[in-house]
Amino acid sequence: MTTLTVAGLLLGGALAGCGGASPAPPPPPSAPATASASPAAKKPPTMAPGPAGRTPVFSRRPAGGGAAGEAAAEKVVALTFDADMTADQGPRAKAGERFDNPELIALLRRLKVPSTVFMTGRWAEEYPAQAKGIGADGLFEVANHSYSHYAFTADCYGLPVVGKDAMARDVERAFSAFRQAGVRNVVPYFRFPGGCYDDAALRALTPANVTAVQWDVVSGDAFATDAGAVAEQVLDGVRPGSLVVMHCTRSAAPVTGEAIGRIVPELRKRGYRFVKVSELMEGRPE
Repeated sequence: MTTLTVAGLLLGGALAGCGGASPAPPPPPSAPATASASPAAKKPPTMAPGPAGRTPVFSRRPAGGGAAGEAAAEKVVALTFDADMTADQGPRAKAGERFDNPELIALLRRLKVPSTVFMTGRWAEEYPAQAKGIGADGLFEVANHSYSHYAFTADCYGLPVVGKDAMARDVERAFSAFRQAGVRNVVPYFRFPGGCYDDAALRALTPANVTAVQWDVVSGDAFATDAGAVAEQVLDGVRPGSLVVMHCTRSAAPVTGEAIGRIVPELRKRGYRFVKVSELMEGRPE
């Protein structure tokens, strides 16, 4: 089996992108607007703020209590896909680089895999019809991956850095881009670009009223060329309550679809059920 390098694993948390079927940002509101497929839809769960109002962070459902521990936990897993495009990549998109992956989204539909797509606002602007299509499909929910995909800390995989005073506005700008594209099924969750955050970033995002969502399983699909190695990485790492980070940018994660074609049937064979992040978070023990 191909062995994924440590650098590859780390880069897996830094890059992202997705697709469906074929200026000063506004000030942040008291809470991000969340649209739903129907007026009766249940409000997505969030976590209470941390000390001093810090943005809470969720990375997996904790194991069930009791002596049995994890063995007693429900066998659920959340697959998440980062729809990433940085604010300055417009020229590359115009030149033909694809930051979407409609074939992957179509595969998730065929396999009936509920998933959470962490989308940048810049991606929603580049692919508004695809963003709207993903958000209109009850199989998916759309979460926030920032507007610009700039880092919220220094030294984060070479990404440009958002100033502390602009962090909450960057997050709200992404929510605004979703609204303008007509994206529904939006949940108040946020994923830090590159997975990089610190205490200052958690404090700066307090006005955005979001729950930060990380992961406990890195797929290693960014820039990977061996689908078998990606599948093995995920299958080896998943435990009951796991949250997996993957990507759906054709240019940066070309073998993710093939890996999903191996991962999904194998996990179902092992008795796992796929859920969105909102369901995974809802079932966490208090």
